[in-house]
Amino acid sequence: MFEIPSDLNPALVPLAFLLGTWQGAGVADFPDREACNFGQEVTFAHDGRDFLEYRSHSWRLDGDGKRIGPLESEHGFWRIDGERRVEIVMIRDQGVAEVWYGELAEGKPQIDLVTDAIARTGGSPEYTGGKRLYGYVKGDLMWVGEKATPEIPLRPYMSAHLKRVVDPREWVGDLKDLPDDGVAFFR
Repeated sequence: MFEIPSDLNPALVPLAFLLGTWQGAGVADFPDREACNFGQEVTFAHDGRDFLEYRSHSWRLDGDGKRIGPLESEHGFWRIDGERRVEIVMIRDQGVAEVWYGELAEGKPQIDLVTDAIARTGGSPEYTGGKRLYGYVKGDLMWVGEKATPEIPLRPYMSAHLKRVVDPREWVGDLKDLPDDGVAFFR
């Protein structure tokens, strides 16, 4: 379950399920690079204005689940136009700027997105378009991404299963109810 913050811009209420920091793992596999497992942290935050700020950092994982190096970073801004149309501007560390459009599914916390415009620097990898699906499933955030290049038609390339990270500051108020010695709680 999630709470809708009292200071959330009313236009963003349909996107409230995204708010918070999420962590988890996924798989990446695309013909132009080596397949790998990855860890990811995603944050959706707000400051009262009419957008959510989005940050994503992912890193390669070895067979034991340990970080072995960065994979991708993204930063963007998510807006909702009307009740269900989602608009996103995003910058990637690989030298790519994107505009995404999509729609919130009817009656469920799910968003289907597709790229509308892409700008690349000269050194960025080939990329012609993408699709993403985000969904809030049993309290977790799950997503799958597809991409296309001039040589490779649109196909899945990354997906992840993320869990909401609980901020200990939210629990500080409950500490007054714990026993002084910490052991009495378990008796």
